[in-house]
Amino acid sequence: MPKMGESVEQATITRWFVKEGDTVEEDDALLEIATDKVDSEIPSPVAGTVVKVLYRQDDVVPVGTIIALIGMGGEGVGGEEVEIHSQAVQEVIPNADNSIGHHEKGMEVSSDQQPTRFYSPLVRSIANQENISIKELEQISGTGKDGRVRKEDVLAYLNSRGKVAPVVATMENPVPTTSKIAAPTTAQPYKVNISVGAEDTIIEMDRMRKLIAEHMVTSKHVAAHVTAMVEADVTDLVEWREKNKAEFQKRYGVKLTFMPMFTEAVAKALRDFPMVNSSLDGDKIILRKHVNIGIAVALPSGNLIVPVVQDADLKNLAGLAGDINSLAQKARENKLLPDNIQGGTFTISNFGSFKNVMGTPIINQPQVAILAVGTIEKKPAVMETPYGDIIVPRQKMFLSLTYDHRIVDGALGGAFLRKIADYLEQFVPSTLI
Repeated sequence: MPKMGESVEQATITRWFVKEGDTVEEDDALLEIATDKVDSEIPSPVAGTVVKVLYRQDDVVPVGTIIALIGMGGEGVGGEEVEIHSQAVQEVIPNADNSIGHHEKGMEVSSDQQPTRFYSPLVRSIANQENISIKELEQISGTGKDGRVRKEDVLAYLNSRGKVAPVVATMENPVPTTSKIAAPTTAQPYKVNISVGAEDTIIEMDRMRKLIAEHMVTSKHVAAHVTAMVEADVTDLVEWREKNKAEFQKRYGVKLTFMPMFTEAVAKALRDFPMVNSSLDGDKIILRKHVNIGIAVALPSGNLIVPVVQDADLKNLAGLAGDINSLAQKARENKLLPDNIQGGTFTISNFGSFKNVMGTPIINQPQVAILAVGTIEKKPAVMETPYGDIIVPRQKMFLSLTYDHRIVDGALGGAFLRKIADYLEQFVPSTLI
């Protein structure tokens, strides 16, 4: 299992493209794996014949684990060679033939305490930390596929026996952040009784949609959401872009959209108000050194993903435009790497791309704020002149900031949002044309 990102420790096998006995060429796709929201195809490092597939679809496998063997004999692999390879696998992965996909580190057990079902590395890690024995683990009802015990099931069990879980809340187990409030003792998700008519169509949520749903519900349970809005006059910005977009594309090779300008303004404001560029860990506030801004991108599948522009405050308009265009293209082509969607400290959601005037976005955990930018519209506005007030057409837009009231109070949130609007209204390009 290859390492797909700096902080990625495991991945889920979502599909095998080959089976035992198949012949593959170097760089042929062997399998598809999933880490967080990113799906990646893994190519074969060599040419040869697939001798052994050690893990099945849907297995969660730690990085660095052997997942398949490829014989490089050139003319196929005989029975004797398979025997040799199988013995090698047994030395590296005990019970590889009989317990495919069930080998994880941790939870040392005796021979008379062998588990009777699969437990992911995360479940085993939590069990180790909380001193949950195999016997106890076997008694926990699983809510995952085929009755698999999930992280949320273990958390619920810990709550019911009076222990505090070491991980954050999820949709199935929304743990309040205040210790005085009792946490739910059930792993079952909140459910509304829904009747289904004969002519209705039922669509199974795909993996990414399930992740999005869980992430959003978790955020609403964890953070105290408040939304503030301002209307910004971006006439100068719009006129500058219209005048220079053709030359910009000719010089830098990328289209000049409004998003790099929004990102630049947000990056400057985050440096002015570092408390908004933070995370909350219990009662500790973590001020982030880097300003890494996530840009929400709608995918052709209808799902959403948030690639991250690293160190956005250190880049000029051309650099931001190049990064944003590249990440958006990779997202739509499903070519993002795990590192491309990690490390974000603030998120921008462009409601205006769908001609929406404004919105109230949900905070992207573990961040403490998210900005929604609405569509830019030409409106009549009252302007003061030496000769009195006049009504003139101006380009205006709404900015909506949702922030976590546990860290960001109204004064800070309002000042930060106003600062973004000021940067946009007093736009000065950081890239010379």
